[in-house]
Amino acid sequence: MVPENVVPDMAISRDRHEVVSSSNEEPCMTGSIPDAHAGPSDRLVAISHTDQPILASDAVEAQANRPKSAARTAPKWEQEVRERLALQVRRFQRPLKELRDRQANEGDTRLLVTDFLCDVLGYDKYSHLTTEYQVRGEFADYGIRLDGEVLAFVEVKRIGTRLGIRQLRQVEMYAVNEGVEWMVLTNGAEWHVYHIEGGLPVIIDLVFSFDLSATGGPEALAELFYLSYESLKRKQIDELWRVKRATSPQSLAQAMMSELVLAVVQKELRRITGHRSDPQDLRQLIRETAIRPECFDR
Repeated sequence: MVPENVVPDMAISRDRHEVVSSSNEEPCMTGSIPDAHAGPSDRLVAISHTDQPILASDAVEAQANRPKSAARTAPKWEQEVRERLALQVRRFQRPLKELRDRQANEGDTRLLVTDFLCDVLGYDKYSHLTTEYQVRGEFADYGIRLDGEVLAFVEVKRIGTRLGIRQLRQVEMYAVNEGVEWMVLTNGAEWHVYHIEGGLPVIIDLVFSFDLSATGGPEALAELFYLSYESLKRKQIDELWRVKRATSPQSLAQAMMSELVLAVVQKELRRITGHRSDPQDLRQLIRETAIRPECFDR
């Protein structure tokens, strides 16, 4: 006995994955759901391979409950890391304030940084961190070592210290001598993460920075994620750097000053104004008037 809201002359073709009719009507592909307000006799219903009727309402519900594609969902480990960061960063707000209020020395700041590296970022104090890493007689505060490879140096300054190029010079020497590409400069609250490219000259770029005393927003926590043990061991920070470098002001300025782009600009200007610009004059005008000078700095 077929229910009255089942179309008896339709069935699913398992080979073609479509609803076909025993009449001469055109086949109706699955997924094309008719008007939800149509009457019982007008609703598209199919017969499954178990001979049980599949109502249109069931198909709509199943489609709504279909899981999202993996591309839109972060892996479970990443979700757990981000949750840990959000929770633990809030817990560090009070110790940070206490250190700042009593103007703690560099040693006390280093203790907080050690706790932060372990409790928040997930490093093991004994297997992942090496303190006072020696490079040609000088010492770095921390080396982050994963699978026997030092991936980053961490230089700690007293809380409240204004971080700048003077403090960076020391950790830069460590990184260049050891072939390490990542440097972290921190005073406990502020964290600056640099990429260093050896050679002549040495190229140093600030990839991102954040202030833990002001952290809480999704953007700051998103950047902090790349310093976590789970992310650093996967070297996701390298991919982040490639993206940032490709879209940096310097890279964009270089692309805009290329012969190909200048030729297009010259052609478009002639179309708009009727004037044919000299390529060298055009290059100079763009450099001096259209692009900020710092975009040409390295």
